[in-house]
Amino acid sequence: MFKGLGGLGDMAGMMKKAQEMQTKMGEMQDGLADIHVTGESGAGLVKATATAKGDLIALDIDPSIFQPDEKEMVEDLILAAIKDAQSRASDKSREEMMKMAEQMGLPPGMKLPF
Repeated sequence: MFKGLGGLGDMAGMMKKAQEMQTKMGEMQDGLADIHVTGESGAGLVKATATAKGDLIALDIDPSIFQPDEKEMVEDLILAAIKDAQSRASDKSREEMMKMAEQMGLPPGMKLPF
């Protein structure tokens, strides 16, 4: 009559694991704000720094590129540096997610969040 109740313990364990994973996921998301990556363009003339969450936090432009007749080139370099920083931020975030999944014993290649 109570044969099916044996699985409730497993279900409780799974729920506990899910809550732990949710907590760890939140901590990892918060930690991404503390990880900084730098993208650059123009052989380092323009550098953009972002958090692993993708938030732009700094922009460094070498003053030698400020020529009035090269405004479009400077704009292109700035955009390229920002895109590079955002790409690196995305890669770093994905790397951190994979580390967390590994620590939790999830199969390789399983993407988080579900």
